Amino acid sequence: MKIQFRRSLLAAAAVGAVLVSSSPYVPTLAAEDSAPAPAPATDTTAVLEGYAADTWASVDAMVVDRTGLPADNVGGRLKPGSRSTFTSPTNIGAYLWSTVAARDTGLIGAKDARKRMARTIATVGKLEKHEPSGQFYNWYDPRTREKLRVWPESGDEVQPFMSSVDNGWLATGLLLAARAEPAVADEADAIREDMDFGCYYNEAEGQGGQIRGGFWDEDFGDPVRVKGDYCGMGEDVWYTGHHYGAFNTEPRMASYLGIAEGQIPQKHYYGTFRTFPATDNCDWAWTEAPPTGEWRTYTAGGEDVDVFEGALDYRGMKVVPTWGGSMFEALMVPLFVPEETWGARSWGVNHPLYVQGQIEHGLEETDYGYWGFSPSNNPAGGYREYGVDALGLDGPGYTSDQERTDWEQPWEGCRDGEPAPTAADYGDGVVTPHASFLALRYAPEAAMENLANLREDFDAYGPGGFYDAVAVESGQVSKRYLSLDQGMVMAALGNALAGDDMRDYVTPGGLTEQVKPLMEQEVFGASPR
Repeated sequence: MKIQFRRSLLAAAAVGAVLVSSSPYVPTLAAEDSAPAPAPATDTTAVLEGYAADTWASVDAMVVDRTGLPADNVGGRLKPGSRSTFTSPTNIGAYLWSTVAARDTGLIGAKDARKRMARTIATVGKLEKHEPSGQFYNWYDPRTREKLRVWPESGDEVQPFMSSVDNGWLATGLLLAARAEPAVADEADAIREDMDFGCYYNEAEGQGGQIRGGFWDEDFGDPVRVKGDYCGMGEDVWYTGHHYGAFNTEPRMASYLGIAEGQIPQKHYYGTFRTFPATDNCDWAWTEAPPTGEWRTYTAGGEDVDVFEGALDYRGMKVVPTWGGSMFEALMVPLFVPEETWGARSWGVNHPLYVQGQIEHGLEETDYGYWGFSPSNNPAGGYREYGVDALGLDGPGYTSDQERTDWEQPWEGCRDGEPAPTAADYGDGVVTPHASFLALRYAPEAAMENLANLREDFDAYGPGGFYDAVAVESGQVSKRYLSLDQGMVMAALGNALAGDDMRDYVTPGGLTEQVKPLMEQEVFGASPR
């Protein structure tokens, strides 16, 4: 029998509750007329400040003092011996922006923050990387700075790899640190400006070109990999067989940075799929559901690009899906880029709808009583992708429960499909708190209540803030802290408590000049009920 502790305040998370405020951004909670008066904003601020202080404790506990590099994760008691012995470019970027958020919210002093960032950036400057592209490898030992060739937990071989996604988040952290602290700006900018995201960009893919998942600089004999040199490095590398073809996914941050630096043409913004086009045949019937939408033409860098502005129907809403249906795919990027204000007719419509879809899945469709589905630690062990299957473009998508309850929707003329699952069909749903922090801007009251409920109803909160994930039927909790997930929490809290500081550091310059005009002209096919 399912645990059904909580099902309130759906209305407060409705599409009209999207919060797009001027700085300083602190969630303003609006209750229904029949509900008790909301708590004063100062009380909300105090709760967020408490979350920030505890979350920072976990971030700090992951850092190796000698190198300034964070571990990928740490045990729930924050003991140094429980730190992982591997880290990634994303983790390093997350530590840099978390340090700025901690400073800006008063958790650490300016001198401490400056010292921390300087140590980390100095170490990054010494890491082995792929010199022709300036891109960093995917895994390092945070204690020794060595590039990993053997996975420390299993002894398996690691094939050193340059990831477009991970390098995008490292570059974000370097950009933010340079803008936030002049003392580290020269060294941070030198590293970042050497990072060429055009090395992932394949102009021949799609209408405006797409980026590859990444590349290897050694030939490991995998026939699926594609040999090439997209940025004139002077030497071939071995690219992933896939491109990032879905638009509403977190790799778009790397795309934005490449466009901002002039390494990738502006037309690439329109080169990935909002959904695959609607056709009279079954070309795209392996995806989640038939799309609705229309073709529109936009101008980018003097070129016209045709875009199918598609959306998927979810519970009567039209939503531009992510790839797998998870929260961080949709909402990690707007921690740093004000998509919903720059793209009022695109992201400004879709982001709150996406949050509403996640809420309704957790509270109505499945009766879990809680919501917020995103890749996280699996409470039963390991790491897993969680999401709302129907909010993803991919047919199997990411599922929200341990049982992997999926729905193969019917597609007229292509597949019969099956009946939609009922709440009784879903099993042990897995909720991750970082998803609520990502939703804080768009559904503030629902996010605050969901977090409070998780903390009250489960053993979900420790000395470093919220543990990484909760299986809400069994009550099983993953009592670890992850650099990536805690970094998202710190960025959200920095924005909420320090006047959108994360965005204010990142967006001036190239992003505003090159990316904002692209967002301003686009009209998504998304719409509320």
